Amino acid sequence: MSASTQNGVYRNDPHLKDRLNQIAEKITSPAFLSSQGLGNEIGFWIFDYPPEYELQVREYLTFLKGVLDRQHSELTVDHVNLLRVLRDYLQERGFLDKAIAMQQKKGDDPLLKALRGPLHMDKFAPFLMHALSDDPDIVLLSGLGSVWPVMRAHSLLNALHGRLGHKPLVLFYPGRYDGQSLALFNQIASNHYYRAFSLVPR
Repeated sequence: MSASTQNGVYRNDPHLKDRLNQIAEKITSPAFLSSQGLGNEIGFWIFDYPPEYELQVREYLTFLKGVLDRQHSELTVDHVNLLRVLRDYLQERGFLDKAIAMQQKKGDDPLLKALRGPLHMDKFAPFLMHALSDDPDIVLLSGLGSVWPVMRAHSLLNALHGRLGHKPLVLFYPGRYDGQSLALFNQIASNHYYRAFSLVPR
């Protein structure tokens, strides 16, 4: 995954910073929280960003969670890092050490094949739901770039549709989302995905 560094220098994008600074007001608005104006669509949103600014987004998410906890303590906001949840999932099922050993011995492709069954979204999505609060007002998902190609955005979101319903969810996506398709790292095309809205358009 590209980091927000180039030759060891931290990279900060003023335009991205401006977009990030719009998030707090957007996701705490009554219309967002109640999914007003979405018709019968689910309240899923995507905040896409250039993957080279991953560190800037990570820092912002820590800042955002602190702001929401202080200024909107009436809201339950869950920030889920997918890499941590994946680690806990594999560890709980006794797969983690085996997966690491297999990757080191046989490489990525055999590991991906071996994990295809255990990581089917019918199994992983319920585990992720258990990692959430009983009734969160907002769910923030990050870390997708760290779990690719083991996990794909469209598969994960599709698996969460019926479980979260109209509960607002924001996926922080290191790539591009044009409202119809996803391109991870701006290079890897994914299946067409139409059921999320752009949180703060570029």
